[in-house]
Amino acid sequence: MTDVPDTLHLTVQHPRPGLAIATVAGDMDTRTADSLRRKASEIIEEGCPHLILDLAQVRFCDSAGLSALIGLWHAAQAAGGALGLADVPDRLMRMLVLTGVDAVLPVHATAAEALTTMTNGPSTSTADRSGAQSP
Repeated sequence: MTDVPDTLHLTVQHPRPGLAIATVAGDMDTRTADSLRRKASEIIEEGCPHLILDLAQVRFCDSAGLSALIGLWHAAQAAGGALGLADVPDRLMRMLVLTGVDAVLPVHATAAEALTTMTNGPSTSTADRSGAQSP
């Protein structure tokens, strides 16, 4: 039996306050899902509730990886933010469509497109907590 090391790496960019782009490289599976969830949750908790996961370099994703994505979506929502997926490989996209997760998680062709959408989309800022209501 061959020892297979965890093969998941995250590289993070902060293009604007409150938003991060995490490039995920490797496998999102039973061995790495907890690490993905923990590392990405830390990004959200450290002040970036709006998170884009660039998945172009993901080689494999199983149900544990999919579960991690759903958990991160919940974490971003709970923090008043949003989770977006970018450059999703074909196999993973088929999994998202078959499970209906693509109806919940926004999927973008590129990280740049996701950034534009999240920057120019409807405001989801939690900055105003004074209780003032919009007309």
